[in-house]
Amino acid sequence: MKKSPPVFTQETQALHYRVDNAMTDPVTTPIYQNSAFSADSPYFYTRKSNPNSVELETAMSLIENCETVISTTTGMSAITLSLSLLNVGDHLVINKDIYGCSLNLFRRLAVQLHLQLTILDLSHQQGRDQIPDDVSMMFFETPTNPFLKTIPIKEIADSVHRKNANALVVVDNSWATPLFQKPLQFGADISVMSATKFISGHSDVMGGLVSTDNKQLAKKIADTRFYSGAILDPHSAWLMRRSLQTFPLRMREHVTTTRRLYEYLQTEAVVAKTWFPHIDGTQLQQYGGILFFEFSESAKINYKEFAESLQLFATGTAMACVTSMVAQPWSGSHASLSEKDKETMGISKNLVRLCFGLESAVDLINDLASSFKLFNKNPAEAKPELIQQV
Repeated sequence: MKKSPPVFTQETQALHYRVDNAMTDPVTTPIYQNSAFSADSPYFYTRKSNPNSVELETAMSLIENCETVISTTTGMSAITLSLSLLNVGDHLVINKDIYGCSLNLFRRLAVQLHLQLTILDLSHQQGRDQIPDDVSMMFFETPTNPFLKTIPIKEIADSVHRKNANALVVVDNSWATPLFQKPLQFGADISVMSATKFISGHSDVMGGLVSTDNKQLAKKIADTRFYSGAILDPHSAWLMRRSLQTFPLRMREHVTTTRRLYEYLQTEAVVAKTWFPHIDGTQLQQYGGILFFEFSESAKINYKEFAESLQLFATGTAMACVTSMVAQPWSGSHASLSEKDKETMGISKNLVRLCFGLESAVDLINDLASSFKLFNKNPAEAKPELIQQV
């Protein structure tokens, strides 16, 4: 005899009610703000994967033109996941010019895993010729932080792989972005990014990305992300995917503004030097967003006073967003390093980093020109005039 289904209380029915997802048909993917899925779901558990992180990763793999992209909580966690591929006693080689926190992470890991850590100046042939035969992993940024030096990915990757076929080449592509540079196409095994920067573009979400064409490496990194819990949460992944919709448009604007500001800064009497990366049209297709300049010693400009005199440039460590930022690497991005480390990198208190937002380039030039004028000891040498808005 067939039994009738039990009649549940209204409270219990309310707990189990779900809208029919098949009928929603949204024009944008909603936030899957849930930790778990049914046992037969391909996602199963958000610590492993989630529709929002998978959509972001798939979209990024199309831009990167690569096999696999793995999203992480921050850019530093993306680097950490790459470093998890190292074994005790391995030889890690890095470039001299590098983000301060990355350098500190490498040093900490070298102590923990008894790694041999070698620091070379890869911007010069002499440094590249010194790559050791027993290299296990090569890690470098290009363009570099600071000074925006362009490091030849293919030359280094070929050299490393000749010396050790099992060695890994990891490139931090945060500042060029895969829109303008694709490290994997030039022999890198792994490309990492701080998605907090240009991918987010709005200073409202943090994230990292690890890209690779090697399926074995991808599985190892994804497994480590699962066990360590370093996956990007659904809301952050959704925000990052939202920002990705305007990514090419924002980058084109950054390129135009950066080029104009670079040309302007070279006309300023109080600016001793301005750094801009070498765009060869092959490895680095284009560039925009961040510049470094150094005050002349004779100007004797106090950075704090200079930053406070600006109206459109906020201070802090944020960058690559819709509003412009000014920072001093000495006390900012490389503050955690010793004075000796900073001096070895060539970082002085006169070095300034400008990160351009989406403001009018004319407005940014006028803001800087007005500030520089306050510090110019000889007004007759003040080269630029305020540019009139057209």
